[in-house]
Amino acid sequence: MGVRLPAPALSRPAPALAPAPAPAPPRPGLRRPPPSATPAVNERPAPPGAGCRRRGLPGGTRPAKMYGVCGCCGALRPRYKRLVDNIFPEDPEDGLVKTNMEKLTFYALSAPEKLDRIGAYLSERLIRDVGRHRYGYVCIAMEALDQLLMACHCQSINLFVESFLKMVAKLLESEKPNLQILGTNSFVKFANIEEDTPSYHRSYDFFVSRFSEMCHSGHEDLEIKTKIRMSGIKGLQGVVRKTVNDELQANIWDPQHMDKIVPSLLFNLQHVEEAESRSPSPLQAPEKEKENPAELAERCLRELLGRAAFGNIKNAIKPVLVHLDNHSLWEPKVFAIRCFKIIMYSIQPQHSHLVIQQLLSHLDANSRSAATVRAGIVEVLSEAAVIAATGSVGPTVLEMFNTLLRQLRLSIDYALTGSYDGAISLGTKIIKEHEERMFQEAVIKTIGSFASTLPTYQRSEVILFIMSKVPLPSLHHPMEMGRTGENRNRLTQIMLLKSLLQVSTGFQCNNMMSALPSNFLDRLLSTALMEDAEIRLFVLEILISFIDRHGNRHKFSSISTLSDISVLKLKVDKCSRQDTIFMKKHSQQLYRHIYLSCKEDTNIQKHYEALYGLLALISIELANEEVVVDLIRLVLAVQDVAQVNEENLPVYNRCALYALGAAYLNLISQLTTVPAFCQHIREVIESRKKEAPYMLPEDVFVERPRLSQNLDGVVIEFLFRQSKISEVLGGSGYNADRLCLPYIPQLTDEDRLSKRKSIGETISLQVEVESRNSPEKEERVPAEEITYETLKKAIVDSVAVEEQERERRRQVVEKFQKAPFEEIAAHCGARASLLQSKLNQIFEITIRPPPSPSGTITAAYGQPQSHSIPVYEMKFPDLCVY
Repeated sequence: MGVRLPAPALSRPAPALAPAPAPAPPRPGLRRPPPSATPAVNERPAPPGAGCRRRGLPGGTRPAKMYGVCGCCGALRPRYKRLVDNIFPEDPEDGLVKTNMEKLTFYALSAPEKLDRIGAYLSERLIRDVGRHRYGYVCIAMEALDQLLMACHCQSINLFVESFLKMVAKLLESEKPNLQILGTNSFVKFANIEEDTPSYHRSYDFFVSRFSEMCHSGHEDLEIKTKIRMSGIKGLQGVVRKTVNDELQANIWDPQHMDKIVPSLLFNLQHVEEAESRSPSPLQAPEKEKENPAELAERCLRELLGRAAFGNIKNAIKPVLVHLDNHSLWEPKVFAIRCFKIIMYSIQPQHSHLVIQQLLSHLDANSRSAATVRAGIVEVLSEAAVIAATGSVGPTVLEMFNTLLRQLRLSIDYALTGSYDGAISLGTKIIKEHEERMFQEAVIKTIGSFASTLPTYQRSEVILFIMSKVPLPSLHHPMEMGRTGENRNRLTQIMLLKSLLQVSTGFQCNNMMSALPSNFLDRLLSTALMEDAEIRLFVLEILISFIDRHGNRHKFSSISTLSDISVLKLKVDKCSRQDTIFMKKHSQQLYRHIYLSCKEDTNIQKHYEALYGLLALISIELANEEVVVDLIRLVLAVQDVAQVNEENLPVYNRCALYALGAAYLNLISQLTTVPAFCQHIREVIESRKKEAPYMLPEDVFVERPRLSQNLDGVVIEFLFRQSKISEVLGGSGYNADRLCLPYIPQLTDEDRLSKRKSIGETISLQVEVESRNSPEKEERVPAEEITYETLKKAIVDSVAVEEQERERRRQVVEKFQKAPFEEIAAHCGARASLLQSKLNQIFEITIRPPPSPSGTITAAYGQPQSHSIPVYEMKFPDLCVY
């Protein structure tokens, strides 16, 4: 066994120890350590701070002298800084060190109180790297911040968020597009995080301003400009998501924010054609669509409006109106309509009326703008109102129609005066009349389109409201004349009646009493007595729209004498009880206006077509046996007007009346299905076809009518005879006695107030002529037999008489309430003079001259003179005294 020898000693002897230096004098405040505490030469020094801990200094605090030394040594830095530094690689292209990032995340979750320091240190490094243009490390820092934000939801995150927002703001302030996009993406990720704790002092004013500025980027490179704009839109979307539902955050609905956000989104919507100007390949099309700023702006705008509460709608809509004004986008009106369609479909349905109110207020504010601008606003209002009607319009229905009618009147004044101020001066803007006409048509179209979406009860209110605005003629109210020589009231009447026609088109109401109430029908029919042919035509078309409830109107658009009306496929229902009551109350009023309309010499083909349609629809919709009899009497009276020609009608009008009567009697004969009646009508029509085609609609209502110059000698074979018709219909159960009576229209106060001359004289003369020329006068001799039906008819007629008396009293009261004082005074004076003359006649008849021997008294001129004693002075016998 060998023995291991010890290692040989060093060849060099160990140097002698140097003498210890003299101890330095102690510093004040520091205590010299004892000699035993001095370490040996070969002893390992204690770690930093160990001596301090042994000396009882709290937390291992180092003396002030050692701070500079520890700051330069990595091992002496705080742990959170070391963990932050370790996530950055030596080469920034290597990216974030994931293992070290996991350690940093674990540390942040374990020590939440260090999170604000971590954020502050990361912010410090990022600002330093941005200043040194070390953009690789900037991206790594933002990635680390994003991961920390996604992982940490503790109560201390608010302080960390402040550092995060500071770093995002630093990136957004940079001129580098990539840094702006990087900061925006980080902010969007932050906006999608739901924080557990509220923030009371956070502000997003800078981000709203900066993102709005990015939305208006004008970078030279189109692709970079698109990316910047999309980043700005995404940033605004993030701000909205972060603040819109948090009551503790800054109110994003304030005008100062909405005036930046909404125009920025509209600006990108407006420039959609710029993004679509590029034509990408089919394989790249879906990717390009995602990069379209217009679509992203539309989604953001829809999200913004969808989150708007009741009190915030006004602040969100006002910037839209201002943007459209500033960029003159009302005149093309395509973009404006698109914007408000987005708005109406995005907001909650119960908020629709707020948007309508904003548009109405804006229309009033622009009442002196160009007609094209106002027309654009009205078109947008039309589209918005149709969408709003499907939801809840609320109390804005009459407000909307009132505003539109007021704008219609203003437009008429502008067109007549030629200026907005009523007088043309040197600085006045001249108005183009055709543009005002275009605006008026847009208003009328809007009224009709909106009214078509309303329920029946609201539509009835709108109809009454519009009719109440129509000015009625009066002898004591002179008409004002405009620049073009047209009457202001006439234009107003035409425009309002056009609006009323739009509202009444397609109106469906089962009860005619509610569809045509008395106050509405009186005002409507009073306009039918006016001299203006266009106004009369509108009245007829409005009546047709109300009466047509089964869509038969278009089947009577042309006048003809069909041998078989089954080809028309008419929809006929039995007359209801409500319709019967309506006709008992208003039938004579309708017949009278139809009769007077037929006698107008300014009628053209459209008037006769409307009259034919009105007669036909009354026969289909509202007719019972009594109505059919009255309509036949009315048409025969119209035939007498053409035959007698007391109105001196032109040849065309007389031929048109003959043709109108033939067409209607041909229709009603086939509707009544009385063979003898149909045979008589067909015989007259066939005889006219052979020898007098100018009395049939096929030759009259054409582009070039074939007329006869001599209509005075019309033979009886060409006329429909009242005696024959009453005979054949009386045998089928119709009232023959009523058929024998000629139709005589009632004379009302409307005739006296209208501008016609001697209507009363015309009617009285017609009665006289008809009584003189009527061949049926001798046939009315037999006495009427008293039966149950006769008594029943007498009761019904008494009810009708009471209704007429009540209506007459109402008209008298209304006349004394509304008529001018001069008219009432003249009327009362005429009645007083009439009463006095009647009294004088009575006195002359009742007074008898006293008996005298001579019997007469001779006057001075040789003429006999009667001497009379008043009745109260006569002496009567005693037997006559009671």
